[in-house]
This record gives sequence, structure tokens and C-alpha cells, in this order.
Amino acid sequence: MTKLNIKIAMTFVVIAMMYASMSAFAIEEEGPKQLWDECLTKMSPKCTLDIVEEIFWNGIVSDACCRELVLEGKLCHDTLIKYMADRPSFIVREPEYLAKKDALWTRCASVKA
Repeated sequence: MTKLNIKIAMTFVVIAMMYASMSAFAIEEEGPKQLWDECLTKMSPKCTLDIVEEIFWNGIVSDACCRELVLEGKLCHDTLIKYMADRPSFIVREPEYLAKKDALWTRCASVKA
């Protein structure tokens, strides 16, 4: 039960971090900010969280969420994960996260519709 509570708390932390960083992202560059806004609206919140959990922790993305990810597009996936991996709390393990991002994309791209 404690493990589940920690996972739920971490999920909320990631969501809060994503939304808090959106305003900073908007100030830095308008082009990527627009891409960020467009990408976040293409996927369900559950699938977005599943993807974040798989890349930054040890979650699993379902085939249904893989299909949403592929519909989102590789540019959106790459941009959002790279942006998150660049945050101070994740930067130390950025190469690992980027490798997991690529592995997830490859697996999801092979899932049949």
C-alpha cells in the first residue's frame, strides 16, 4: 500500500512540475510552447501519466496508450520528454531517460492498430 501511495504522490509531483514549467517554457520560446500545448491535448491524461511513469520510473505503457502515443507523433514525444529530462531533478539521468524514450517509441510504433 505504501508503494502505491508513493507512486500516486510522484505522479502528482510530475503533473505539477509539468504545469509549473509550462509558464517558464512559454517565456523561453514561443514555437516549442505551441508544440507543448498541442501535444498535451492529443493524449488522455492517463496515457500521458503512464508514459511519464515508464520513462522516469518503472511503469508500463499499454498497447492502447501506445496507439495514442503514435498518433501524438514522434516530434511531440521527443520534445516533451527531452524538455522534462532537462529539468534539474532529472538531468543527472537524462541519457537513460532519452534511451527509454526511444525504446518506448520503437515498441509503440510496432503495435498494430
